[in-house]
Amino acid sequence: MIILTTVILVILTGYLFLTYYPAFGGRGFKERMKRSVNYSNGKFVNMVPTPMEMNAGTMVSLVRDYIKGNPNRRPKQLIPMKKPAILLTNPDKHQPTITWLGHSAFILEINGKRLLLDPMLGMAPSPLPSIGGKRYSEKPPVEVEDIPPIDAVLLSHDHYDHLDYGTILKLKPKVRTFITPLGVGAHLERWGVDPSKIIELDWWEEWEFEGILLACTPARHFSGRSIGDRNTTLWCSWVIEFPQARLYFSGDSGYGPHFKEIGERYGPFDLTMMECGQYDERWRNIHMMPEETVQAHLDVKGRVLIPIHWGAFTLSLHDWTDPIERVSQAAKEKGAVLSTPPMGETIPIYSARYSQSRWWVSTDYPLKEKQLIEGN
Repeated sequence: MIILTTVILVILTGYLFLTYYPAFGGRGFKERMKRSVNYSNGKFVNMVPTPMEMNAGTMVSLVRDYIKGNPNRRPKQLIPMKKPAILLTNPDKHQPTITWLGHSAFILEINGKRLLLDPMLGMAPSPLPSIGGKRYSEKPPVEVEDIPPIDAVLLSHDHYDHLDYGTILKLKPKVRTFITPLGVGAHLERWGVDPSKIIELDWWEEWEFEGILLACTPARHFSGRSIGDRNTTLWCSWVIEFPQARLYFSGDSGYGPHFKEIGERYGPFDLTMMECGQYDERWRNIHMMPEETVQAHLDVKGRVLIPIHWGAFTLSLHDWTDPIERVSQAAKEKGAVLSTPPMGETIPIYSARYSQSRWWVSTDYPLKEKQLIEGN
């Protein structure tokens, strides 16, 4: 009886935790989702078959590699960062700018509007941040409390390193509109965002936002925040088009034919923000290898590439600098133009001057006791 009671209590506790712990989010809007051509048998699906199952041998190799460890998975000293200049002034209606905040988070200032992309500004990509893998830096380039009013937040999918519960709680009073792929709005609603402020789009749907065209485009990935909710919300990439330029944001994606289709429909792009980190041969269907990142950039007809999804957290087994070194080499070999701004640096979107810093080797920005490097 004692054992049985203990088992029942453990199961009940787990059920209550998964059901009521708010960081896990909500469930999608079923009727709208069911009408999507990308929805089948209660789940969203990729454009091409994307197996993610691992056989016994693969699982053994993965466990072995995690036990073995890698001392270079995290930097051994503080990450140099800049204070975002755009947070110090009002948006310049004539000078569109972009600021990388680490991992996949960006602030764009376009035609007097501020847009936030995948604003994960928490300290760990985990439902329990106190036990999750910590951010490399002691803090992000900007604290949520210091961010001025935001016109729109764009989300690519619901994984913890892109959609952070704590960040959204702090951001929601500052944001006019949240724009998400299908189903992701349910998480925001559970966290207290007014449903009237949420717009959900399917792949290839467009939304005109005050002179800025936003197109929800395919990615090759998956979704889920808890047990039993895999692929119950959609994942996407984003096209951002305005009179001065076209931008492409890949979100998370394995390499696939969707990049060429996006390039044919919306390209060429003045600037692409493409994932290049947290990869492994064992899950390359859902995360590109760095060499594929460059090819995807060329597929969408990009002019300048900013590599993302690296530099803030360790979510894979490779050295923390492998993504940027490999994508830099691949870009050189294929003649692609690379921009590598340090976190927090604000750069003009359509300027010929792009940051070529190699900040990760501490040559351009010698590390000091003070982590933030003031100014630009």
